[in-house]
Amino acid sequence: MSQSAPQKTLTASDIRARKGQDPLVCLTAYTTPVAQLVDAECDLVLVGDSVGMVLHGLPSTLGVTMEMMILHGRAVARGIERAMLVIDMPFGSYEESPAQAFRNAARLMAETGAAAVKLEGGAHMADTIRFIVERGIPVMAHIGLTPQAVNALGGYKVQGRAEDAERIHADARAVTEAGAFSVVLEKVPATLADQITDEIAIPTVGIGASAGCDGQILVIDDMLGLFDAFKPKFVKRYADLAKDARDAIRAYAAEVRSRSFPAPEHVFSDEGKGA
Repeated sequence: MSQSAPQKTLTASDIRARKGQDPLVCLTAYTTPVAQLVDAECDLVLVGDSVGMVLHGLPSTLGVTMEMMILHGRAVARGIERAMLVIDMPFGSYEESPAQAFRNAARLMAETGAAAVKLEGGAHMADTIRFIVERGIPVMAHIGLTPQAVNALGGYKVQGRAEDAERIHADARAVTEAGAFSVVLEKVPATLADQITDEIAIPTVGIGASAGCDGQILVIDDMLGLFDAFKPKFVKRYADLAKDARDAIRAYAAEVRSRSFPAPEHVFSDEGKGA
């Protein structure tokens, strides 16, 4: 009997070649079990710095550290076989200089097994992106609403409306020319996202952008309804697992208090076989 060939792990070149083709499916993951679940359906899995908010209870992504990203990056890498694994560079790990950015990007890659890093910023980060890419590290760019700069942007506001559209256009052109293999467009008007998608040569991945982007990404806990502290407009909940979990915990607590759990089938007798 012939054996099927092992699945090929997708690379930056594979993702870039999908420009204008079938839409790229992207989700975040932070743990091995979730990585195993999303790997079968996703082209790209992001270990996002959103982990700070959805798993660690931080008020924003600004408190996320390199150590946190490495810990979760390693966990996700253990569950990935097909999808391309990308890891976020946390706030403060790349803004100082291209050299600082390369050191930390190299550390993330070496210590997690990720295939690429993602960093936020447009034209002002172009030199940094170019520096990293020229040294062999694929970079996914992120423009529009950049959560690490939320204080400078005045909150989680839509970016690129009216005369501000040209700034986002310029950012998209800059990261493309710098060598990014793809770019996340976050919270920008749909028309602008469509224009950028048509204009640049690398895939656009939308989150709060347009169905016309080359791909889409959501935070896994948002789309599963596990993180319900707030719900951005651009999130569609495909499940309500937080409600299911609350119901299950409530039922468990009631059965413990009534001593109906554990039932006879859940305990061990003095005689008989088995563990």
